[in-house]
Amino acid sequence: MITLSVVVPVRDGERFIADALASLRRNARRDFEFIVVDDGSVDATADIVEDFRGDLPGLSVIRNPVPLGLADARNAGLSAASGRYVTFMDGDDWLAPGYLERLVAAIDGLGCDFVRADHVQAEGRKRVVHRAPLARRGVVLDPRSAILPANVRTMVDYPYAWAGVYRRSLRDLLHFPGSLHTAEDRPWIWRLHREAATFAVVSIAGVFYRRQVAGSLTQVGDERQLHFFDAFELVFKDLEEEFLPKAVRNFCALLAHHLELAGRFTPRLRARFEERGAQAVRALPAGLVVDAVSRMSLQRETALRALLPDLPPSPLVRPRRDREDS
Repeated sequence: MITLSVVVPVRDGERFIADALASLRRNARRDFEFIVVDDGSVDATADIVEDFRGDLPGLSVIRNPVPLGLADARNAGLSAASGRYVTFMDGDDWLAPGYLERLVAAIDGLGCDFVRADHVQAEGRKRVVHRAPLARRGVVLDPRSAILPANVRTMVDYPYAWAGVYRRSLRDLLHFPGSLHTAEDRPWIWRLHREAATFAVVSIAGVFYRRQVAGSLTQVGDERQLHFFDAFELVFKDLEEEFLPKAVRNFCALLAHHLELAGRFTPRLRARFEERGAQAVRALPAGLVVDAVSRMSLQRETALRALLPDLPPSPLVRPRRDREDS
């Protein structure tokens, strides 16, 4: 009987996959399985994973002959999983010893559908703990109650699938939109919080999330970044009216973040991104957009107003946030 399935998608991860698998070895139990999904790697990733066959109990490998994208790679791992619970780890991250056991103990003890956890951001030798944006810890709650309020950072602003553990009985709620090659976690986290029954947040920080990795989806500036708009079309689809202000704020903050990084785009792609951004914002209720923009930093408001010169002025002067959701 498998208690926990760990799904590890990786593509061309020869620099870091050994670190990731070594950290899993330090977390291994006889009732844990580790499913590596090699998404069309053309470097030494496959050979390095094979080297761990004898050292990592419960290791299995799925190989996609051509890259399908992070969402479909995770979905392939989910389809192969047999554990009562499931979690994720990216191939360039690593885990603290004993982390998985603590996660399983947390969801076992709380008896809820899913548990979210804190994480450690690693950039070079720097380590910073990032807390999931909910103060109440170790208490079973309704996931819908953690979507609002609109104007503060909430659990839908913390979409990282690898920062938590989930009952595999949630089935389709755990699957990612396979059409998306980036921002796939945005509709995923919104659907999870809208449709699951129970969840909790715990003060466990054992995932080390490696930032500024060349080639990661957060760094590339190709056409996959346009999937950001497709992702939010899924968020807004059939969204309850009570959550619309939050979704608008979420979208506008992330759009401004992308505009700040638009230097990574070619001129042609930047023009396409800005065109889709303007179309998407104009399709939203103008009053909610103005309210969201007026609460941003001046830099981000300027970026959005340059994109939308016809956006009405803010009716009130409000204190601006030092930190945006991105």
